[in-house]
Amino acid sequence: MDEYLLPFQFPFMQNAFLVALLLAPPTAILSCFLVLKGWSLMGDAISHAVLPGVVIAYILNIPLMIGAFAAGMVCALATGYLKENSRVKQDTVMGVVFSGMFGFGLVLYTKISTNVHLDHILFGNMLGVGSDDLLTAGLISLVVTGLLLVFWKDLLLQAFDPAQAQALGLPVRLLHYGLLAVLSLTIVGTLKAVGLILAVGLLIGPGAIAFLVTRRFAPMMGVAVAVTVLALTGGVYLSFFLDSAPAPTAILLLTVFFLAAFGVKVVRQSRAERAGHAEA
Repeated sequence: MDEYLLPFQFPFMQNAFLVALLLAPPTAILSCFLVLKGWSLMGDAISHAVLPGVVIAYILNIPLMIGAFAAGMVCALATGYLKENSRVKQDTVMGVVFSGMFGFGLVLYTKISTNVHLDHILFGNMLGVGSDDLLTAGLISLVVTGLLLVFWKDLLLQAFDPAQAQALGLPVRLLHYGLLAVLSLTIVGTLKAVGLILAVGLLIGPGAIAFLVTRRFAPMMGVAVAVTVLALTGGVYLSFFLDSAPAPTAILLLTVFFLAAFGVKVVRQSRAERAGHAEA
């Protein structure tokens, strides 16, 4: 029994579990909106695009989160501007913008001398989380989760029917860019723990899983949070025994959960179809 409790006895593992619990609510709730709005690629784009902001912030000796947030907003605004002023579709614009900014970040990174390993930026270092990182993740989690829970009905209406939302007097553009700002801020919060690339899994997987097993948005948010908590804490726990990195292990668990939810849905649909044919 003591062997199974061993991961909880080390301070670095305790910090990893704590940051997992802090990151689960904002990423899970936000993923529900991204899945319903069809913004999965937007999360991917912004997560990659923050790299040059991180590098520039390091060069200027300012907090990395400031550079990351600024780069994320530049990506979001540039994508919106190019979409509105060209015939190119949004997914194409996002692909061009985020790949260009990611490439720019990699070029900048090769030109500076730093002890920050590129792998830690791209894939995170959950076992290296310190007290400052916990404070940053906690504050971002509190702000993002609070805003999403307060304005979730307005954001949901804006996502499904912008015309009606505008007719009701809702600030549609403010909600649109506010959600983009929250997305950028959430990616900043996940930067230390799961990195730029694996953050995409947290911003898509939970919402996709919850979408398969629920029919209403409020339960969808609850399921997404529960699944994310289980995947992140389970990933940290299993990584100790598998001698693997916690973040990739957590994303792998999310993928397993998605496949399981999809399998259950297929089985239920098959049974319902057979029952319908039998009654006919």
